[in-house]
Amino acid sequence: MAGQTILVTGGAGFIGTHTVVQLLKEGFKVSIIDNLDNSVTEAVDRVKEVVGPQLSKNLEFNLGDLRNKDDLEKLFSRTKFDAVIHFAGLKAVGESVANPRRYFDNNLVGTINLYEVMAKYNCKKMVFSSSATVYGQPEKIPCVEDFNLMAMNPYGRTKLFLEEIARDIQKAEPEWSIILLRYFNPVGAHESGKLGEDPRGIPNNLMPYIQQVAVGRLPELNVYGHDYPTKDGSAVRDYIHVMDLADGHVAALRKISTSKDIGCIAYNLGTGCGTSVLEMVTAFEKASGKKIHVKLCPRRPGDATAVYASTEKAERELGWKAKYGVEEMCRDQWKWASNNPWGYQSKPEK
Repeated sequence: MAGQTILVTGGAGFIGTHTVVQLLKEGFKVSIIDNLDNSVTEAVDRVKEVVGPQLSKNLEFNLGDLRNKDDLEKLFSRTKFDAVIHFAGLKAVGESVANPRRYFDNNLVGTINLYEVMAKYNCKKMVFSSSATVYGQPEKIPCVEDFNLMAMNPYGRTKLFLEEIARDIQKAEPEWSIILLRYFNPVGAHESGKLGEDPRGIPNNLMPYIQQVAVGRLPELNVYGHDYPTKDGSAVRDYIHVMDLADGHVAALRKISTSKDIGCIAYNLGTGCGTSVLEMVTAFEKASGKKIHVKLCPRRPGDATAVYASTEKAERELGWKAKYGVEEMCRDQWKWASNNPWGYQSKPEK
C-alpha cells in the first residue's frame, strides 16, 4: 500500500491535517484539495514541519473548490489517484439550522461533483467523512451501525443524504468500494503542539471554545442545556482524540485497498464512552491549571441528550480501537492552545 497516491479533500482542516500526517508517515503520497473556507495554508506548512523534509516531498497542496468541477478535472487529469478521503464540507450544526442552503450547496453539490470526476477517471475507492449526527436522538445507546438513521438538523441531513447517495452509487456500480466513517466528537491535537483545531469566529464545538476561554480570548463558556436527564444535567457525548480518528482513516484505507467486494459499509469511530460537557470542562481545568468560567444557557435546537458509539464493528473489521482517554485529549488540546493562543495566526487580525 505504501506508495499509493491519495487525494484528501478538505485536507487543510482539523481532522484533515492530522490524517495527512499519519498517511505520510505510513508511506502514502498525498494531494490535498481545500478551498480554505475554514482553514489556512499555514496548517499545511505545519504538517510539513511535523513530518520533516523527506516525507514532505510526498505532499502537494491544491487550492480548489469541489463545487467547481474544473478544479477537480485539473487534479484528476494530471494525477492517478488510488483512493479519495473526503473530508471537505461545512460542519456547524447551529449555522446549518440558520442557513441550510449554504450547507446543501457546499456539502451535497461538492460531493456529487467529486463522484462524477472520480468515475470519469476510474478512481472508485472512497473513505467518506460521515458523522454521528446521522443517528439523530437515538432510541437507545450506544449507537450501533445498523440503527435507523434520522438526522435532527440540516448539517446532519447532508451527511445522511450523502450516505444514501454513496449506497445508491455503489449498488448501481458494484466496482465502487466506499467506507463511511461516522465520527463522534473529535477533540485534542497533535502531540507536538504544532497542529490543532482553529475555527474562524466563535467556535461551534466545545473544546475549541473551552480553549479560547482558557487562553483569554473569550470571557466564558456557554454550556447549552443543563436540565438534560443526565448525571449532571449537561449533554453527554463520545469525545475521540483526533489522532485516534486519523489512525481510523488509515485503517479504513487499508481495508479498502486489500479487501474485495467491500460494497458501501459504515463504521463508528468513537471511544464507546460517554462524557458529559461539564466533565470535559473539569478535565480541561485539570490539564491546563486554568479556571473555566461557565455560563449555563438553554438547550439548543437540534441537540441530542446523549450519544456515544458502539465501536465493536470497527475493532473487529478494521482492527482499529481508540487508544487515548479524556486526560490525553485535554493535555494535547492545552499544549496546542498554550503554544498557539490565536490558532495559526501570530496575532489577532485587526
